[in-house]
Amino acid sequence: GVHRQILLATLGCFVGYQLVRRAEYVHAKVDRELFTYVRHHPVDFHSATEKKRIGDLLDDFHPIR
Repeated sequence: GVHRQILLATLGCFVGYQLVRRAEYVHAKVDRELFTYVRHHPVDFHSATEKKRIGDLLDDFHPIR
């Protein structure tokens, strides 16, 4: 009956909440490890001194006709 549906809905909300919490914990843990690695190895992640423009990246257009 209705009481079973309410019980299963409550159980589904609880399980879903726990799964979301677990996923957020795992993602936060990975982020923390990556940021720690970047902080300890700044040479591997140096930023480009001069930004390239789109015109520098693309070849010149020469129409065939």
